[in-house]
Amino acid sequence: MSMPFYVSPEQLMKDRAGYARKGIARGRSVVVVQYDDGIAFATENPSRALHKISEIYDRIAFAAVGKYNEFENLRVAGVRYADLRGYSYDRVDVTARGLANAYAQTLGTVFTTESKPLEVELVVVEVGREPTGDQIYRLSYDGSVADEHGWVVMGGQAERLGGLLGAGWRPGMTLAQALGLAVQVLGSAPDDGEPRTLTAAQLEVAVLDRTRPRRAFRRLTGALLEDVLGGDGSPTGGGGVDSP
Repeated sequence: MSMPFYVSPEQLMKDRAGYARKGIARGRSVVVVQYDDGIAFATENPSRALHKISEIYDRIAFAAVGKYNEFENLRVAGVRYADLRGYSYDRVDVTARGLANAYAQTLGTVFTTESKPLEVELVVVEVGREPTGDQIYRLSYDGSVADEHGWVVMGGQAERLGGLLGAGWRPGMTLAQALGLAVQVLGSAPDDGEPRTLTAAQLEVAVLDRTRPRRAFRRLTGALLEDVLGGDGSPTGGGGVDSP
């Protein structure tokens, strides 16, 4: 007669957390950084079809690392949540905080009740009319939520890259300065490697532009992105966002 197999709840949660963290760490990092006129997102992603950075609603965006099919399902659910809430109540009732709470419930429920946790880490961002009104929420695979300020790094080597970003970031940076720093951090190498210069073609970049009247989200691609990055990924004094 075989003995029943028992795993303590503590060990079960620990194993699930380790599984999720390994999956997330394999993903390329996403950098979110506040600048004077909004919030910028950047990641190394040569694909033009599979986005890691997306619009959710008028002034709300979403970025993720981990398993694409899992965070894409969450993105679609977030769009539906925002559309339904905006339609049922008012567009101003759709907030990053409300969306983050909804995501937290989903992630937490899956983590505690399903056999496999979601291998994802998310950021939900809302741009305010002023920098003090910006909201940045980071969500972990277990549903925990962190209220971030200024910048966030998710994905592989997030701790190391976060240290570099935190050392270089300051309030009131221009878009070009903020993106230049983000790209420099993404291309930085561990202690035993050489830094890389990432080109516009290797990057997925978007912004929430607080100066736009309603839909704040814009993607930066091609010549426009090269212009903002100064052609070589270094900060420049100018740069803008394409008009609708």
